[in-house]
Amino acid sequence: MPASPTIRSVRVTPVAVPLAVPTRIATREVVAREFVLVEIETDEGVTGVGYTYTGTTGGRLCATFIDDYVAPRLVGGPALAPERVWATLFQEHLLIGRRGFLLRALSAVDIALWDLMGLVAGQPLYRLLVGFRDAVPAYASGGYYRAGDPLENIERELTGYLKLGFKDFKIKVGGAPLDVDVERVRVAREMIGPAARLGLDANNAWRTVSEALRFARAVEKYEPWWLEEPLLPDDIEGHAQIAAALDWPVATGEIHSTRWDFRALIEKRAADILQPDAGVIGGIGEWMRVAHAAATFDIPVAPHWHADVHVHLVAAVPNALTVEYFSLEEDIYNFERLLVDRLQPKDGLIPLRDRPGLGLELDRAAVERFRIG
Repeated sequence: MPASPTIRSVRVTPVAVPLAVPTRIATREVVAREFVLVEIETDEGVTGVGYTYTGTTGGRLCATFIDDYVAPRLVGGPALAPERVWATLFQEHLLIGRRGFLLRALSAVDIALWDLMGLVAGQPLYRLLVGFRDAVPAYASGGYYRAGDPLENIERELTGYLKLGFKDFKIKVGGAPLDVDVERVRVAREMIGPAARLGLDANNAWRTVSEALRFARAVEKYEPWWLEEPLLPDDIEGHAQIAAALDWPVATGEIHSTRWDFRALIEKRAADILQPDAGVIGGIGEWMRVAHAAATFDIPVAPHWHADVHVHLVAAVPNALTVEYFSLEEDIYNFERLLVDRLQPKDGLIPLRDRPGLGLELDRAAVERFRIG
């Protein structure tokens, strides 16, 4: 029996991809997005690619941590044992973090190892995960706060997404006065029609349950799809109160890490829709565990961001609702500027590509152009 491949090298690259025009959510401004790319090569010359997002800063720090502390523990070890590697790394670093920065680093490593699994098997990742479908529903995400008339901005962006054939949408809320945000929701609903679904994303905008409910009551006549992250992520009890008070769903989970964070959300009934992010939660293995746990309680999942990874996971899980999609032309979520080609949505669906692993091909010139340092 041939020996299993081992890890020969780990290459880590932090990048900062600027936005042409600064944009804003309810709680901060964004001028560039920092990602950390992880490439893990086996002794047989196969390279898996993973990545995570570190916000508007932190890319260099995260990359240095992986270089100095994670990579030395990987080299020479098994290349096709992502669950074993994850458990070992998580246990070794318990004292320095069980959320946030550490878990984003582990996420990038884990994603690269799962990509390797697919590449070595010669199968797209979603098939390796016992794929449930070959195309996944997607919604057009946007509605960020930018200079100019807030209603005209909504009209322009949604017009473009409607031309692309999208049937479901999401816009930002919580970053403007209540009356302005209510008008933005009204305009969005009128543009997309009564049958389309419209998510509302507050990005932790409100500090109290009453503030969040005041907004929710003001827009509920427009039949929103969900209210996303109304409070700070650790206010699980507050999310539970909002979920109990509303007749429409509360969604959260994009900043939560590991299965244990999501266990608390499920136990407290703090969310009607869970939004795990493979780049935050700890990687693909943790994402799948959370999705399956949610299924036992009939809770749907709708992952946050990173469509290039999440199309595979949503395709593998029956209780997954949809994938969040950003048009690169909108210059909001810009990871695809680092890739040779992009996902191709059609009529509100993203077909899965028949490529081994995640199917990502880095644009080397772009990676070098945006490299930090």
